[in-house]
Order: sequence, then C-alpha cells, then structure tokens
Amino acid sequence: MDKKYLEDLLKRYDEGNASDEEKAIVESWYLSFRADEPSPQIDEDVITLHQQESIASLTQNAQGNHNIRKMRRRRYTLAAASVTVALVVGAYQFINFNKTARTVNAPQAAVAANILPGSNKVTLTLSNGNKVVLSGAKNGQVASDAGTAINKTADGSITYSSRPGEHEAQEHLFNTATTPRGGQYQFTLSDGTKVWLNAATTFRFPVQFNGSERRVELTGEAYFEVAHDRNKPFRVVSNGQVIEVLGTHFNVNSYADEGVTRTTLLQGSVKISHNQISKIIKPGEQARLAGEQLDVLKVNADQAVAWKNGMFYFHDASIYDVMRQFCRWYDVDVKYEGEVPKREFSGGISRNVNASQMLDLLAFKKINYRIQGRTIVITP
Repeated sequence: MDKKYLEDLLKRYDEGNASDEEKAIVESWYLSFRADEPSPQIDEDVITLHQQESIASLTQNAQGNHNIRKMRRRRYTLAAASVTVALVVGAYQFINFNKTARTVNAPQAAVAANILPGSNKVTLTLSNGNKVVLSGAKNGQVASDAGTAINKTADGSITYSSRPGEHEAQEHLFNTATTPRGGQYQFTLSDGTKVWLNAATTFRFPVQFNGSERRVELTGEAYFEVAHDRNKPFRVVSNGQVIEVLGTHFNVNSYADEGVTRTTLLQGSVKISHNQISKIIKPGEQARLAGEQLDVLKVNADQAVAWKNGMFYFHDASIYDVMRQFCRWYDVDVKYEGEVPKREFSGGISRNVNASQMLDLLAFKKINYRIQGRTIVITP
C-alpha cells in the first residue's frame, strides 16, 4: 500500500463513496490519532497491519467478541511505535481539511478543552434518608446502615458487609446510588454481586438480600456480574421489564432518552419479561424492548460494555446517538439548529479524552457546532 492509496481512500471517504470497511479504517485511524497524538511518521507495514485489524475489529464480520480489547491493544502498540493515524495525516488532503477545521473551530476548541471527561462520582442515599457523597471519601468505612458497614476499598469501589445476626432486621431497608452526568461508580452488593454504574444512573437495592429473591431497580445503565445463588434468583426491574438470572454477566441500558431498553448478555443465561411477554437470551444476544415490542438480536456484546472498559464505541451511529453519550459523560447539553447533516460514526476512542478531542470528530465529519457555556449547538 502506498500514499496514492491513502489519498484515493480519503477522497472516496470525503465524497461519500467509501465502503463500510473503508469508512471504518479512516474513522478508526482518526479516533486513535486524536486519543494518542503520535508523531507523524509513515511505515507501510504498520498501515497494512492497522488496515487489516480495523476491518477485522470494526465490521460486523469480526470474529468473536474481542473487538474492544483488540482495539485497545492496537492503539497502545501503534502509539508506542509513533506510527498510528499520523499515517493518514501524511496524505495532504487530510492535512488540509484538518487544518481548516481547526482554524474554523479554534476559539471553540479552546472552550471545549476545559470540558473534562467524567470520573468516579456517586451519591448514596441511606435507608434513613441521609446522603453520603462517596467521591471524595477516604478509604475504609464511609457509613453504616442498620448494622451493615459500607466500606470504600483501595480501588475506589464500595462494598457492603454486615455483622452476624443483623440480617433479619435489614430485610426491608434499601439504599439508592445515584451517579450524575459525568459520573460512574462500582459497587459490590452484600451477596457479592458486582455492579458498575454508568453516568446519569439511579440504582436502588436492599442493604441485605434476606427474602426469596434478590430484587434491585435500575434507571440508566449498569453492568452486572451476579453472584450465583441457586435458591435466590437475581431480578433487575428496569423501565417496564424484569430481568431474571441466577448468576451471570450482562449489561442493561435503560435511559429514558434512548427510546429502547437494551439488555445484552455476555455470560450465562437470562430471562427478560415485559407484561405477558418473556424471552430467554444467550451470550452474544441482546433483548430490545421498545414500547410493547420485545425482540432478540445477535450483537457484538463487547460493544455494549465498551463504556465499562473506558471506551466509546460507535458502529454506524448517528449524530444523535453520539451526542447522547457525549452529553451524559461530559455533563453538557446539546441543541440542534436547522437541518443537521446525516452522518454515521464508526470506531472507538477512550472516554478519558477532553471534550475538544471528541468534538474534533464532528469537524472531521463536516458537522458544524458552536459552544455556549455548557451547551453544544449543532448547526447545518
């Protein structure tokens, strides 16, 4: 592969004539470049390798469910060699476009640079109504609730542990964990179940699971690794559906503004119920509840939990799909003016980058925007 190929590829991309595989190559290169900022060098062997891996990991024909891990390994390897997406920058068409985009958006980029990504933030509401902000709390016991100690561990997560003989008194006591926009957090419940909460999520759970079931309530998004207990099924109530498991790994996306509740299974087996309808899904499948319609589809499960692994991942996503995730993680609002160009986004980028690097992607896709305070205004 030579520079002429790159120029032709970028020309096809710019004119909207690139194939799905070629779009994935260009956007994966660009996203990795913005995340890693390597020095511009050209190594055709690495270009070829990166092209092959982009196709393998960013299209529907990818083998297995290791896309996100491959993407992360690829980025680290290429960044270390200082030869990632700068290879694309070596093509003059891309350089000229990127310079133009940066010139037009330079004042906006300066503002966006001060919009930082989210971090570990959560407020815990105890059964007596008291609130505990866990973000700045020191390691060790941060609170107690009816004999149950609530501890912050060295890795920043929260665990629940109780003294013998306290269980029965706690049967009907609940805590509620709330992450704001721009926040996330990890919990270990009293039964050993691990829960990761995404931004703008509310999670209500018992201090202890003492009845015949383990029932929790979710609004927003969470990833669960449920501790196995044959005698106590674990049930997640979320946006009109009930998920029932014994012990398994799955992700639930139930944000109200998404319009669809998505339950994605990575390990084990779960049953999804809505009114009189129920579906059993297997690993690699996703249940989608839209209104009264409950469907099951084959998906790349790793894409659904990219957020938990510190990544944004997009596959043929619209500007509206991208901005919903963007707003939740960067704690900003979005407005749309006029007719917004139809664009699709594919590729992955770290959730640790500043907003300016994410917004550069809009300029790259020829979507105009301006920033008003903490509102991103998308314009024609």
